[in-house]
Amino acid sequence: MCTAATYRTHDFYFGRTLDYEFSYGEEVTAAPRNYPFRFRTGETLEEHYAMIGMAHVADGYPLYYDAVNEKGLGMAGLNFVGNAVYHEAHPERDNVDTFEFIPWILGHCATVEEARAQLGRLNLTGGAFNAALPAAQLHWIIADKNGAIVVESVKEGLRVYDNPAGVLANNPPFDAQMFNLNNYRALSPRQPQNNFSSQLDLALYSRGMGGLGLPGDLSSQSRFVRAAFVRLNSVSGDSEEESVSQFFHILNSVDQQRGCCELEPGVYEYTIYTSCCNADRGIYYYTTYNNHQISAVDLRRTDLDGTDLIRYPLVTGEQIRFQN
Repeated sequence: MCTAATYRTHDFYFGRTLDYEFSYGEEVTAAPRNYPFRFRTGETLEEHYAMIGMAHVADGYPLYYDAVNEKGLGMAGLNFVGNAVYHEAHPERDNVDTFEFIPWILGHCATVEEARAQLGRLNLTGGAFNAALPAAQLHWIIADKNGAIVVESVKEGLRVYDNPAGVLANNPPFDAQMFNLNNYRALSPRQPQNNFSSQLDLALYSRGMGGLGLPGDLSSQSRFVRAAFVRLNSVSGDSEEESVSQFFHILNSVDQQRGCCELEPGVYEYTIYTSCCNADRGIYYYTTYNNHQISAVDLRRTDLDGTDLIRYPLVTGEQIRFQN
């Protein structure tokens, strides 16, 4: 299970949690402009926008979980198990395997609107990267400073939704997640009025009672509601430090703690990492389950015109600062 979010202050921020039961050895990975992306169709993207994100690198190829490019466009794939349906190659479409989808969009497109135009010709196919890495069942959020969309490949074809909430979780499909928000119209960051009855003098006995009913469980639909409420009501300063801190607070509202989501005896899903990328500046920030200190990699401090991937292993050990 995972949750993705967008946020805008002076700059635009994009990131996600990765919630799973084990790590694939992911690394912060930069693909410079001249790293050749070779697609299964035979096309090779020799030149493209540089990008940075979290990826498992297999056979020299970055399998991106989430990334942003140098133009400020971000994209993340989240589990969509049971609903994702991929299709056979179509001769009149751009056929892209799911593991190629993030670099294909971020390599070609500078904005959400450019991505939307590319999606009009797209057919997502379900080819495996290799025998050990079959096609994952995913849906995707694509966002820039001006808006966000969600892409779902289902039985009926490719669906593209506007995403005014600026967040995405896993199942159910996005339109059902958005419809479910109607059940939470009464939530507010302000203290509520007594609408129960004029005949009862009901007390406001605590702060934060406008949020009564905000779901706190770990299901994907509940995390969508919680992330949307927190994100849409978040207030922070415009500085980089304040903005990044607030973004992590938004996603920390949907953290999964090891032990609370048991998949089988002794196996638990937990938040492996949380990312926050300043998409305008190309700075990829992250924390891990065992390291709450924010680490960062700056795309613009790498060789943007190189031909080789640039990889940064995650800092996973807890960093504790003693004050005496």
